[in-house]
Amino acid sequence: MSETVFKQVNYDLNALIKYIELGEIGLPDIQRPFVWKNAKVRDLFDSMYRGYPVGYLLFWQNEFFDDTHVIGTDTKQKTPRLLIVDGQQRLTSLYAVLKKIEVVRENYGRELINIAFNPQLIN
Repeated sequence: MSETVFKQVNYDLNALIKYIELGEIGLPDIQRPFVWKNAKVRDLFDSMYRGYPVGYLLFWQNEFFDDTHVIGTDTKQKTPRLLIVDGQQRLTSLYAVLKKIEVVRENYGRELINIAFNPQLIN
């Protein structure tokens, strides 16, 4: 019987965005399309701005990635070495907004996420 091994790795936001941009982080074929409403994306940024925890990300590292997808609609340089298993909506939201990249929606249409976020409105 094989042994399950988990490893905690602390990536900062810049590293995550860079890995997605290069194509090192991708999506397994089993992941659903991007379904978050723009208001939920805005709330994620609001939580981060306020310093609230926004959860963990769970990646699957495997050498045999046949059916994978990239995050966003831009061209990548590499094949994913890490697949996002938990946290896809959060990670896709962060990447799409920060890089101004379209997401692929449930209907497989492409869309830029438009959030109305004004830090001056926060008390």
